[in-house]
Amino acid sequence: MTEVLTLVVSWQDVWRQLGASASDDALFSRLVECYSEPRRKYHTMQHLKECFAHLESVRSFAERAGEVELALWFHDAIYDTRRKDNEELSAEWARDSALAAGLAADQASPIYQLVMATRHNAVPVGTDAAVLVDIDLGILGAEVERFDEYEIQVREEYSWVPGPLYRAGRKKVLQGFANRGSIYSTEYFRDKYEARARTNIARSLDRL
Repeated sequence: MTEVLTLVVSWQDVWRQLGASASDDALFSRLVECYSEPRRKYHTMQHLKECFAHLESVRSFAERAGEVELALWFHDAIYDTRRKDNEELSAEWARDSALAAGLAADQASPIYQLVMATRHNAVPVGTDAAVLVDIDLGILGAEVERFDEYEIQVREEYSWVPGPLYRAGRKKVLQGFANRGSIYSTEYFRDKYEARARTNIARSLDRL
């Protein structure tokens, strides 16, 4: 109950930061329901809470922290492993919700773009996108036990994919991260998580 109340307060606070007259608590409930869907194993409330924990460490680096925080709420709002447009649908929902709350287009549009930046084949453009994407990828630099749990959770989300196809696809994703000059875009995440993320990814690739 305490965790839920904390999230409700954070939800209400971010709307106030952005200048909305009030938060939509029914929308909050719908988002929680989305992140609590039974088919989800990694893209859940656990992931969302981990993202908010990272945000507290890097909030001061963001240019428009309120927009980053609201984008985090929506970044995996729509998530179905059989779809290719999850980020786009989530981004549209975020933008439309911002406009419905009375925010200006010059606030709603950046929120849309921030959610779209979480596509893992996208290169973040701008400080806030870099902060948001690094937060989303924070799991790659998690402690070994949590990273291994994450790998199991992702496999469960793709349980409908045959083993050989899953291993090939997962290897492509992880190798893509490994091939980057830097996995993370911000100095904070590079200093704190880059080395561990590379170790985790290398270990996972070896297992595949």
